[in-house]
Formats: sequence, C-alpha cells, structure tokens
Amino acid sequence: MAQVLRPNTTGSLFATDGKPHPLQDTLLAVTLMLGTLAFVTSMFHSLHLVSSWAGLIGILTGAYGQFISVTTRERFGLILGLGLSGVGFYLGLAHGGLFGGTF
Repeated sequence: MAQVLRPNTTGSLFATDGKPHPLQDTLLAVTLMLGTLAFVTSMFHSLHLVSSWAGLIGILTGAYGQFISVTTRERFGLILGLGLSGVGFYLGLAHGGLFGGTF
C-alpha cells in the first residue's frame, strides 16, 4: 500500500525531480524574457537592432540551457523561448540586421 502514498509525477508535462536547479531555471527565465523581447520588438521595423541582438542572445542561452537541462519543465520552457528568439532574430535580420546596415 505504500505506492498509494507516492505522488505520480510521470504523467505530468511539468514533472520535476524534486531537486532545485538554479542555473537551469535562470537560463529558462532569461531565454523566455529575451525571446519575448525579440518577438515583440521584431514587429516594429525601427527596432531591428533590439530584436536581432535579443534574438541572438536568446538563441545562445536557450541552446546552452537545452544542453544542461534536467527536467521536462525546463525543456518545455526553453523550446518556447528558443522559438520566440528565433522568430525575433530572423525578422530582425530581415528588417536591417545586427549592425543596422553599417557593414
């Protein structure tokens, strides 16, 4: 009857292992923040520098976060942040690029 008292975490999308992961959680938050910033600013043509740089940094932090992630919750959030960062980065490049046409 001991199995009745244990919580079932295998069926949840956001299952964790019950241990703290401060580095992974920080990378998750930074990737989501930069991805959201890159996506929102990519909708404005004049903010292409912000969107392209935020998208590039978001892609790099998200890729490293995926490399060291431990739980499904972290990977799920990182994929969302990577998608937002990628869209913002490529639209920022299409609107003028990383250096604003100086090169």
